[in-house]
Amino acid sequence: MAMYGGRRSQAERDAITVEIGYALCSAAFAAALLFGAVAGPAFAFDVSAGTRGTLVAAGATAAAVLFVARVVSVLVRFGQRKAAGGEGSQPSQPGRTNPDS
Repeated sequence: MAMYGGRRSQAERDAITVEIGYALCSAAFAAALLFGAVAGPAFAFDVSAGTRGTLVAAGATAAAVLFVARVVSVLVRFGQRKAAGGEGSQPSQPGRTNPDS
């Protein structure tokens, strides 16, 4: 991406779209697993209505927090990788001339 507001290429837009999709899907999967782990016993075992409500509320809250944290962490890591010249840049090769120079 060109620095300071330049236009993005199609490849960069595609990479961002894929990364957002990955962030959302992986966050939804992780949140569903956490919700199932916390609230699942409320439905698997015979528990009182108050206990069931508490477990479902705790599971939903924890899942929502995990979802947001996962999306933010994936997108921040992607942004840092792009800013550091990650994907697409050539790694340093000691003793060799960089073909782009």
